[in-house]
Amino acid sequence: MKEEILKLCGESCDIATRSIKVGLSNVDFIYSEALSSSDAIAKFILQPISDIIIDNVVGVSTKTIIENALTGASCKNVNTIDDAIQKIFLGYTIIIVDNKSMIAVETREQLDRGIESSSIEVAITGSKDAFTENFNKNLGLIRKRIRNNNLFVKEVKLGNESNTKIGICYMNNIAEESLVNKVIEKLKQINNDIIIDGGYITEELSKTTFFPQINQTERPDLASFALLEGKVCIILDNSPTVLIIPTFFIDFFHTPDDYYQKNINTTFIRILRFLAFIIAIFLPGYYISITTYNPTSIPTNLLLNLIEQHTTVPFPAFFEILIMIIAFEILRESDIRIPSKVGSSVSILGGLILGDAAVSAGIISPIMIIVVALSSISSLVFSYNSMVNLIRYYRYFVLILAIFFGIYGLFIGFGLLIINLSSITSFGYPYTYPFVPFVKEDILDSLIKVEKKEKKRNPLLAKKKNR
Repeated sequence: MKEEILKLCGESCDIATRSIKVGLSNVDFIYSEALSSSDAIAKFILQPISDIIIDNVVGVSTKTIIENALTGASCKNVNTIDDAIQKIFLGYTIIIVDNKSMIAVETREQLDRGIESSSIEVAITGSKDAFTENFNKNLGLIRKRIRNNNLFVKEVKLGNESNTKIGICYMNNIAEESLVNKVIEKLKQINNDIIIDGGYITEELSKTTFFPQINQTERPDLASFALLEGKVCIILDNSPTVLIIPTFFIDFFHTPDDYYQKNINTTFIRILRFLAFIIAIFLPGYYISITTYNPTSIPTNLLLNLIEQHTTVPFPAFFEILIMIIAFEILRESDIRIPSKVGSSVSILGGLILGDAAVSAGIISPIMIIVVALSSISSLVFSYNSMVNLIRYYRYFVLILAIFFGIYGLFIGFGLLIINLSSITSFGYPYTYPFVPFVKEDILDSLIKVEKKEKKRNPLLAKKKNR
């Protein structure tokens, strides 16, 4: 067994072995030095086995004696070579007795970072902890908030080569069984060699539309809220984000902080986010339409001011705005990729100095900088990267419609946006919930937030007996 395991592991340099004698039996240890802790091996395996006095024991196998002596919390029998190899790369130490039977003892090294604050979804109020790359810690952060035996967790393995551990979490007394089964079925249909992060699963399950149908969060409180609504959460080993299924369009206008503030403040902020969404998509197209095709739709004084600013610019308005949008996207991408200490300097350099220089040189009009900056900044109201990307693509689409059809292009773009939203389902549930279908119980927690005496529970997702 030992030689076969080493051969299948390619005799890698980090696969360590050791052999000792326990009575008349030969005992071999195989483990990965990169994944296992030498202190744990010494404490939970070598020390207990070295204390075994086997001479006075009659009628008991060496394997049973070793099992009884081991003090590790996780000790499992291994029946096949493939299972043993899989355990090795999960941080276990394999004990082989007389080259016949195997025992796996968990001795994994803590290779993940500790629990820190969320770096993307900034917590203004409420808890500051965030998910990490450790599966058990992430599950523990959720169980710490939901101390209930109805929180079920099912385990599957994804990735033909990576063998990534996936945990499917749901409230058994709240979530619909059909939703849970559908999630498990779709996950098992993923045929991908490598599953490293939640983005791989999101990519596989959301290929039909640009609209994000699966939400990713770093915050345990948001995942807990989702579970108590009847949704399903997916935890991936080595991923600092948890997936929430299903996700509705209105969910991207909500944050966990909304439930830690007064209703009037929450309502104002949500309406502000909705206005930011509209501005981010339609403002550049609207500017092109009124300056190119429909100048009579704005006051005369404002129109004369716009014409005066544009007289020194050698480019047409649509080309000018494309230059500015692309420049802002490049600036934003560079700001994300470079170190944070340098990022602020780049933002100031690009936003102020280059913008002012472009206006002074007569390449860009001042109003164009205002339009592009306001549109781009409005998209940054959303912390979810998938939502920011959606706004980016749809902004270009509406801009192209406005270039060819003017103000009518905006109406076409808005109509197509509504049609697209209405045609999408997220794991069988309407994407436009709670507006279509109209659900009275949950409409009071959509764009507005009204105090409700009962515990929040999504009436569309909860079991019928709880509705």
